[in-house]
Amino acid sequence: MPHQLGVTIRAMVAAEQVADLRKWLTASAPQGLADGPFHFRHMRGLHFAKLFLIEQTDDLKGRPIPASLVLMTEVDAPLRRHLDELIDVAGDGINQAFGYCAGYPGPAARRRARIGWLRQHLVQASAVYVNTVGRGLRQIRQEAYLRDVLEAYLDRADWTGRAPAAVRRDLQAYVAGRADLAWAMKPAAPPSLTFRAREAVNEVVVPLALVPLLPALAFALPTLAVLLRLAEQRDTPVTERPTLQHLETLASYEDYVAQNPFAVVGFIEPGLLRLVTIRGVMFALNYAVRHVYNDGSLAGITTIHFARWVPLDGWRRMTFASNYDGAVEAYNDDFIDEVWWGLNAAFGNAVGYPPTRWLFWGGAKYEEQFKNSLRIHQVPVPLWYSAYPWLSAVNIEKNAQIRAGLRGEMSPAAAERWLSLL
Repeated sequence: MPHQLGVTIRAMVAAEQVADLRKWLTASAPQGLADGPFHFRHMRGLHFAKLFLIEQTDDLKGRPIPASLVLMTEVDAPLRRHLDELIDVAGDGINQAFGYCAGYPGPAARRRARIGWLRQHLVQASAVYVNTVGRGLRQIRQEAYLRDVLEAYLDRADWTGRAPAAVRRDLQAYVAGRADLAWAMKPAAPPSLTFRAREAVNEVVVPLALVPLLPALAFALPTLAVLLRLAEQRDTPVTERPTLQHLETLASYEDYVAQNPFAVVGFIEPGLLRLVTIRGVMFALNYAVRHVYNDGSLAGITTIHFARWVPLDGWRRMTFASNYDGAVEAYNDDFIDEVWWGLNAAFGNAVGYPPTRWLFWGGAKYEEQFKNSLRIHQVPVPLWYSAYPWLSAVNIEKNAQIRAGLRGEMSPAAAERWLSLL
């Protein structure tokens, strides 16, 4: 099975084109990205995609930052195939969308030139979270189909009085007898050996590389912590509230299916201290999502399919984007309840974030301030695609457990628990 990629393509929009692009995005929103002109439903391994505008602004020193168009996709590797299909499958939509951007070659240009332009505008994420690494689109769809087949089979008979183990044996025989379900009796293939070897090396080498630095870190970190605490004491509470118009715009693109897209953009507090802190946090976060939070949970949150942190404009700004289940209010509550400390570490150096204490405390625990800050910095996502809009992350995990439960021996109690998944 392939591993998953978080692909970010960002291009500046010519100033005279911003108004027209904004109108085009609004007009295209009802169509979405699944069908023409993008045809994303026909792209191989594409889980999610979002297309949104980051408006023109000035940085903290008053320097202008042009508006930009951002395409984010979550897709099964390899990257080369995905970039090819953005032109070969979704080319009409890509030409229309990025046609508003400075320097785009246009539909008359050669295929290679347009693919090359997309590659040149890739932006590297500092960390990418994948709910379950190696669970590809094909596997997710197959296991959803398996669940539907098994539930339909169970509905056709009366199982009253049958022991759970006996029912399970009947289901195993049924699946084994269907050629179209032969794959279900085998475990899902893991990611490629090359990917697993690379991740294993990273998991070991990164801590080992830090060992020689421990004496210096033992001296530097307490100093850094004190300096950061002094800087935090100058931060002010969030008193601003999102405007009603902004809230209505955000709401107009939310809650159509089981999942929602999410994107926030904000400035990083100026100064070397804040830059060193945020880059250190991102380094640690990247290691954590690759080697710790890579199997169904982001520090206790099970409703996120994919998430990423992407530095922008030379680390002057940061964007956080995700695809999550349920309503935004419950999503924010999950963050506050489960991973407030991680939020504070990741966003505590952002302008307009509730004041933190020693980086990890405070911040998101100021619930009203936190939610107002998120909504203020949230960017509308008018064009969005999900390859499985009816499946939550919990559904997907249960479907995988149903498949796994077809193999091996089970106690009567385990068989009963397995059947409860159906």
